[in-house]
Order: sequence, then structure tokens, then C-alpha cells
Amino acid sequence: MAAANPELPDKLYFKIGEVAKIVGVKPYVLRYWETEFSVIRPGKTRSQHRLYRRRDVEALLEIKRLLHNERYTIEGAKRRLKTPVKAAVATPSEARPQLALPLGERTYRNALVRLRQDLQALYDLLR
Repeated sequence: MAAANPELPDKLYFKIGEVAKIVGVKPYVLRYWETEFSVIRPGKTRSQHRLYRRRDVEALLEIKRLLHNERYTIEGAKRRLKTPVKAAVATPSEARPQLALPLGERTYRNALVRLRQDLQALYDLLR
């Protein structure tokens, strides 16, 4: 079986057997996941052998983590892959879905910095 955080060889393409060993599942599982997850799109040789790119292997490792370690369903893993969480969550109480910021993260960050400065100035006036 594969290690918890396997090192990927420095290659452009991987055969299905190599990917199965890296991910730690049987080749038929990889073929099934291809049908379920649209992010997995291996190329094919003239003889119809699958060739996985590095990003396919990374996606497969994430799918395995979601399904086996996090105990997501296939549908839940699909939703999670569509909206990835940027940072690791420290506690379960902080596990909330990320909201889309229509004006961009930088705009909100700058507004919060200005608000903090204004609140600090107000605090200094009241002291």
C-alpha cells in the first residue's frame, strides 16, 4: 500500500499500474473513479493504454484521502473537490464552507485593515 504522503517521481506521465501503487488502490478503482470524477482525465496511447499526468495523480491522492480518511461519499467528495478549502481547519467548530467573495479577497482584507486602524484610533481616544 502507499504511504500517507507519497513522493511522486519526477515524471510527466504515469501508467495505471504505477498510479495504483502510488495511490494505494487497485487499477479497477482508478478506472471507476475516472467515470465518477471529471477532474481525472488520463490521456491514452495509440494502443489505448492510460497515461496519467502529475495533476491526475495528485487529484487521485486527494480523492482517496477524502473517501478513505475523511469518509466522504462519492457525491460529497465531488462537491468538496469543486469548492476546496484554502487552509487546514484547526478545530471542528471552525469547519464551515468557504464563502465566495464577489469583490475579491484583497478588497475585503484592505477594508478590514482600515476598520482595525479606525477602531484602534477610537480606542486610543477613549483611553
